[in-house]
Amino acid sequence: MMGWGNQGYGMGWFGGIFMFLFWLVVIVAIVLAIRYLTTGKVSPSERAQSDPLKILQERYARGEIDTEEYEERKKALQSGT
Repeated sequence: MMGWGNQGYGMGWFGGIFMFLFWLVVIVAIVLAIRYLTTGKVSPSERAQSDPLKILQERYARGEIDTEEYEERKKALQSGT
């Protein structure tokens, strides 16, 4: 019986801490899953990136297009053509 006299309660208060952490992880996972399913697959930052005018501004800022091309494309996007 050396060391086994308490019938498996040898973890003491560590068992309570691990059980608390286990349930905390389970609850957080459930909350995150519900938020993911209810808000949709696209995050707000991804929605903002899909805005054509925003993409055009980013390309202009990176120097991929010049001022003339930027103004032409901006005018076309704002007029809806």
